[in-house]
This record gives sequence, structure tokens and C-alpha cells, in this order.
Amino acid sequence: MLNYIWLTLVILAVLLGGYFGRLDDVVKGGFDMAKTAVMDIALPLSAIMTIWLGVMRLAEKSGVVLFMARALKPILRWLFPDVPADHPAMGSIVMNISANMLGLGNAATPLGLRAMTQLQKLNKIPGTATNAMCTFLAINTASVQLIPATAVGILAINGSKNPTAIVGTAFLATICSQIVGLTAVKLLPLLPIFKAKPDPSVVEAKIEEKPEDEPAQIKPLAPLKPWGWAILVLFFFSFAFLFTANVFPKLVPQFPGINSNATGSLTDAVRALSLLAIPFFLSFFPLYSSLRGIKVYEEFVEGAKEGFHVAIRIIPFLVAMLAAIGMFRAANGIEILSQWLHPVLQACGFPTELLSLAFMRPLSGSGSIALFTDIVKHFGPDDLFSRMAGTILGSTETTFYVLAVYFGSVGVRRTRHAVLAGLLADATGIIASVYICKMMFR
Repeated sequence: MLNYIWLTLVILAVLLGGYFGRLDDVVKGGFDMAKTAVMDIALPLSAIMTIWLGVMRLAEKSGVVLFMARALKPILRWLFPDVPADHPAMGSIVMNISANMLGLGNAATPLGLRAMTQLQKLNKIPGTATNAMCTFLAINTASVQLIPATAVGILAINGSKNPTAIVGTAFLATICSQIVGLTAVKLLPLLPIFKAKPDPSVVEAKIEEKPEDEPAQIKPLAPLKPWGWAILVLFFFSFAFLFTANVFPKLVPQFPGINSNATGSLTDAVRALSLLAIPFFLSFFPLYSSLRGIKVYEEFVEGAKEGFHVAIRIIPFLVAMLAAIGMFRAANGIEILSQWLHPVLQACGFPTELLSLAFMRPLSGSGSIALFTDIVKHFGPDDLFSRMAGTILGSTETTFYVLAVYFGSVGVRRTRHAVLAGLLADATGIIASVYICKMMFR
């Protein structure tokens, strides 16, 4: 399906560009997005990947990932019946979902890529997505976020009196998109068209097992000594204190590292969790691994080695997808689609003012943010349309970017039902955003 979508974007971009005299813009848009894919996404991602894959190595070696997977075994077994319960992919999936919920994009993507790499080791049909991969992609494209930080930030910057008003609407809308996405990803494989078939152009795309990738539980770990438990208690107490200080600043008024504007609300608690989550992960896993007798520096370096190679693997897929999107945008394809669908959507009660954002959201994150900012400036930060747009931004995902990055990292070309499931989830999130906001803000 992705083959036809990509080809359609390219052909329509050239035809529309020629008709409107914008071929120069189409070519420039394609090359600009190709440069963005390499210089602004893949290369910076390699640095982030290096850090997080090193940390994940420690999390696996110390047994934390396995513990998390076992704790959520009933849910994971239902979502991923084809993946062994004790497989390292389960722990990576849990950590990716947790990072997405907290809005930690810098951590969620590397953890997701790590999970895809581990799922690929179970793939018996090279070049073709497994049911587990498609399910994992559906979860990511309809990821539940506790706080849509980007949308809330833009509303606040533009003077909204209540920028966090969209937190509840975005959460409800993304729950709807998650339900539809998971339902679709479970039912669509039953159709013959989405049956798993080998890709004849791929000889062998599976990632080879390496000795260092074996689950860490095979080697016995040193037991925690009393002084080790004392250090962990002190560590958790320190983060509990920081959390309290950032949610209830009046309790520690002289403490400098606090959010003085916090009032103790649920939103403040989620923000504090988002603020402290990455520092917690980056420090807890090395500390705990060290207390269990693991040589943390050596293991971190071993895990980090793969970061650059993963980023390099996704470049062709990322360039192909983003270049096609850039060409289509430069040819005014999104604006033309909006004009064609204007009468139909208006009859259904969908605001035509949000059409461009609805079409842009699955294609481009930066483009969606730019359109959302324009809507906020035009209608005002507390207008119903602005809140609808913010809810859309917070409850949906850039589906084609996610597909290109995640599947590209493991060389998967036949995406099967992942594209349709992701787009159905996006459409549900967009529609739910509009009607939920109508009910809550009118």
C-alpha cells in the first residue's frame, strides 16, 4: 500500500506543478525535504540513538527490561501473541509506550527503533512486516499522550488564558484513535490482501543475532547488598523530593529547582513527570546496573555502537518519503484536496478551517505545527477552532514519518496493513477531536 501512496504523491506533485506552473517549487521542495531527512533528522537521531541504545543495553543486562515485560505480561500477550513473553522486545515496547505517554519524543523514537530491531529477529519473512510490527506501529501512530506539550506550549505562548484546557480533550481523542487503531490492526490481517508474503527483492533482511544481544538474565547478577539498597532508597527519595517541589512549590519555597507557577494540579504532576523522566532513566539504569556488578561503561559503549548504524539504515526510506511529501506540498496538493472536499465535510459538520491541518498531520510534524500556529494567531488562542486544532495535534501522529523511520530501520518494504491501520487511527483522532471539543467547549 505504501508503494501506491508514494507513487501517487510523486505523480500528482509533478502533474499539479506543471498545471500551475510550480515545477521549480516542486523540485526545490523535494530536494529541501531530502536534505532535511538527512541533516536535520537522521544525523541528529544518530546521536540520540547512541545514548539511548547504550542505556537500553544496561537496562537489559541488569534485568530491568525483563522485569517490566513480566509485570505487564497479560496485556502484552494479548497485543503481541507472536512474541515470546520473555523476549527483550517486550521490555523495549513497554518503555517506548511509557515514553510516548509522557511526551518524551527524544526517548520514545530510539526505544521504538530498538523494539523494532528486536522484533525483526523474530521475522521469518525478510522484507515483510510481521503482525507484531504492525501492531507496534499502530500503537505508536495512535500513541496515548498524557500531556500534548507542543500544542499546550503554542497556546501559552500566544496568550491563552487556559492553555491546558485541551489536555482532557486530547486524551479522550487519542483513546478513541488507539481503540480504532488496535481494532484495525487485529482485523485487517484476516483479509487476503494483507496476507504476509515474501518480498522477492529482499534476499535476507533479518538482523543477525550477536552474542552481546543475548538476554542479560543468562548470566547471574550480583545480589544487591544492604548498602546498595540504601543507595537506591536515597536515589528514589531524591527524585520524589524533586517531583514534590515541582508540583507543590509552597512546601519548599527556598528550593531553587522548582516550578514556582505550579498549583498542585494533575497537569502540574504530569509536567513534573515529563521533566524528571529522562534524567531518572539516564541515571537509574547505570546506577542499578553498577550495584548489580555490571561494568557500566563497557556495556554502555557496546550498546551505543549500534546507534549510528541504525540512523544510516533509515536514511533511504526517510529521504524517499519526505521528498515525496515535500513535492506534494510544494505543488499545493494539500490545498487542492481541501477545496475538493470542502462541500462534503461542511455537510458533515467538520470545520473547513481545519482541513489543511487534518491533511498535513499524517504527513509532516513541522508542517502541522506551522498550520496550528497560524490557526491560533488567526482565530485567537482560546477560540473553539484553536482548541480543536490543538486537540488534533495532540491526539494524532505523523504516520508516514513513523512508518518510514521504524520500518526503514529494519529494512521492511512490505508494510501490509500498517499504513491503513495508522491512517484509520489518525482519521478517528481528527474526527473525535472536533466532536469532543464541540461537546466540552460549547
